[in-house]
Amino acid sequence: MTESADTQSTPPPTRLNGRLARAGSGWLSIRVFSRLIRLSALLALLGTVYWALVASDRYVSEANVIIRKTDSLNAPALDFSLLVSGVAGVNRPDQLLLREYLLSVDMLKALDAKLDLRSHYSDSGRDIVSRMWFKDASMEWFHRHFLGRLGVDYDDFAGVLRLRVQAYDAQTAQAISSMLVQEGERYMNQLGHEMAEAQVSFLIKQVNAAQLRFQEASQRLLNFQNRKGLLSPQATAESISTIIAGLETQRAQIQTQLGFLPKTLDRDHPNIVMLRQSLAAVDRQIEQEKAKLATPSGKTLNVSVEEFQRLQMEVGFTQDLYKSSLVALEKGRIDASRMLEKVSVLQAPTLPEYPMEPRRIYNTIVTLLVAAMLAGILKLLESIVMDHLD
Repeated sequence: MTESADTQSTPPPTRLNGRLARAGSGWLSIRVFSRLIRLSALLALLGTVYWALVASDRYVSEANVIIRKTDSLNAPALDFSLLVSGVAGVNRPDQLLLREYLLSVDMLKALDAKLDLRSHYSDSGRDIVSRMWFKDASMEWFHRHFLGRLGVDYDDFAGVLRLRVQAYDAQTAQAISSMLVQEGERYMNQLGHEMAEAQVSFLIKQVNAAQLRFQEASQRLLNFQNRKGLLSPQATAESISTIIAGLETQRAQIQTQLGFLPKTLDRDHPNIVMLRQSLAAVDRQIEQEKAKLATPSGKTLNVSVEEFQRLQMEVGFTQDLYKSSLVALEKGRIDASRMLEKVSVLQAPTLPEYPMEPRRIYNTIVTLLVAAMLAGILKLLESIVMDHLD
């Protein structure tokens, strides 16, 4: 009985080995947590030392600009975004376009060519964490580093573009900020001039085409007048119509005279013969004049009048078109002179007197808080593991 009881109280070797293995892994995990906690404390200490003593000072130059067009006549009718923001006369797309240019690689190349930013941002006298490690780094790396030192934000409510430039000395920071404002204004004016030149060139082509059409139509009219030998077929037709009307009046008068003669006169009486000859001459003259105006052959004055009117109408149309083109050209030139983008500087690039970056106290507090949170999480995990071991 005693041996049987001892056998039941003693755990099997396999179960014992499993417990020992779990205990060993648990103590190993506790050691790992302890090392991680010490590592987080070490990192917090190193971060505090870096922010307090090692991090290089960076001066911040700020500037506020706004873009306004000199064109006040072609302003948009109604923009609800402007009503919401309370800002009128500000072109938001142009502001965003300027922002993209200031953040572009082309802008960085222009700054580097004038201010040698590679040498400035890769100065070996600055701390290795904040500076660019290699002066001859690729443009992609250089641009990414520069974007970390440049802030260009658009304030939707105020309609203002806010520039914030960081550099290792105050003069360089102000020089970068000033050049950003100058190059931005030059770029926007260049875009405006290119658009204006394209618009004026298009209008000049339209004017030249309209002038050519007017000259061709006028020449066709002149050729028609020279070919027909008539300055104005319509005026000639009106003159012939007047002549026919006069002849008709004369014919009526002759017929009236014949009617007043006594019935007793002989048909061969000289007066009757003379009046009848005059009436026949007038009739022949009327037929001849009418033949000038219209005949079935279609080669008479009425055809010339129709062609003349058509040519004259074409000349008038091309003349009006030419006048409209000239008016549009002058208006386009005036509009082009008003299409300048004026970058108004609300806050001139400042010359900083105190390094605002890095924010040492803030960064130190954030580093300590993050380390404390990490240590707390690790400590909580360690407690959970110890509970499972128990």
